[in-house]
Amino acid sequence: MSLLSWFSANKEVDLFAKTLAQDIAKRYPPSLDTAAEKKISANRLTKILEDAYAKAKQFNREKGLGMYKKAKFGNTFRWELKELGYSKDFVEVATEGLIVYLSRK
Repeated sequence: MSLLSWFSANKEVDLFAKTLAQDIAKRYPPSLDTAAEKKISANRLTKILEDAYAKAKQFNREKGLGMYKKAKFGNTFRWELKELGYSKDFVEVATEGLIVYLSRK
């Protein structure tokens, strides 16, 4: 793998991780996460996250992410959720779930 293709692959990983976080934000806006009174059921939130994780798993199958790129994917996803305004607890739970899904065989 050339150095140029390595950087290109990293950009693709970053872009997909950001897009995935933004897709979650469309279905579960940060304002709902930080509101004192939650207006979304746990089942619906679980479904939203599982849909995102399934997309990430498919991306992993297509791209064959190694350990480094999985870590990069998770970090980019985490930072994008933080920048979107989610609570620390939500960011941690969502990112941990993502890493677990990516690590499964």
